[in-house]
Amino acid sequence: MIRVLLADDHALIREALVLLLETEDGIEVVADVGRGDEAVDLARKLVPDVAVLDIDMPGLDGLAAAERLARELPACKLVIVTAHGRPGNLRRAMGAGVRGFLGKDAPGARLAQVIRQVFDGARYIDPQLAADALAAEECPLTPRELDTLRAAADGVPISRIARSLGLSEGTVRNYLSAAVTKLGVDNRHAAVRAARDLGWL
Repeated sequence: MIRVLLADDHALIREALVLLLETEDGIEVVADVGRGDEAVDLARKLVPDVAVLDIDMPGLDGLAAAERLARELPACKLVIVTAHGRPGNLRRAMGAGVRGFLGKDAPGARLAQVIRQVFDGARYIDPQLAADALAAEECPLTPRELDTLRAAADGVPISRIARSLGLSEGTVRNYLSAAVTKLGVDNRHAAVRAARDLGWL
């Protein structure tokens, strides 16, 4: 029996996936949660064979949850299910040790197939997402520019960004200006949106 933990913040989707997986022979859903931090906490207690994680969740997103689970429970196989198959997300997922990556537009039975594949030690990456990732350009932003954009994501003032990153306000402005220029947008808010759309944040 493959013991599965399922995490998705949309209750309707999560409940539908649980019902779908419960019809499959050899698969048991041992827990389903709506937050990434809850997924990590429950995985520590239940030690599932496979964790199926949505990317966009409160508390901790699916990629951050996958990174923690890969460190703390290396025997737990990781599958990402997402409506946002951005190339940057795929690269980050692979770097975190995710074994399966598929879009929410995949046929329902595909999830069970992917769970079985990763449990058996194989990988599954949605072919279209893989092709998009190969064709995508590398992120031109430095790690510090990315950190500054992340800190600016909620529209916080420059002074607070500077304090949170331990930088001067002038340095923060320089990093944000560089990011805006490299991304070819008009302001830092547009730079945050562009970097998120490309999966770099």
